[in-house]
Amino acid sequence: MTDPITLAGANPTIVSATAPGGSERERLAEAARQFEAIFVRQMLAAARNTDFGGDELFGGKSDETFHEMRDARFAELAASTGALGLATTIEAQLARFVEPGGN
Repeated sequence: MTDPITLAGANPTIVSATAPGGSERERLAEAARQFEAIFVRQMLAAARNTDFGGDELFGGKSDETFHEMRDARFAELAASTGALGLATTIEAQLARFVEPGGN
């Protein structure tokens, strides 16, 4: 059994995809949602690293930490609401490999 991925600032109420309980399909849906959140957070971090050559008036480590926390929360919300639809698509593709009614 593999250990669940722990992310800095991750919501502690997120159920591990490897946790007992729930059907395979439910665990697959949760894993797909968590993947979407990670993906969105990585996209936001990459976009934020873009430098247009301007000097920021305010900045520093505290500003960077705030941006990371905000990006993480936005990613969790986007994934939980299905706004991008990535989790739904991933789940549908991987569900072909899950036995119907499998537990």
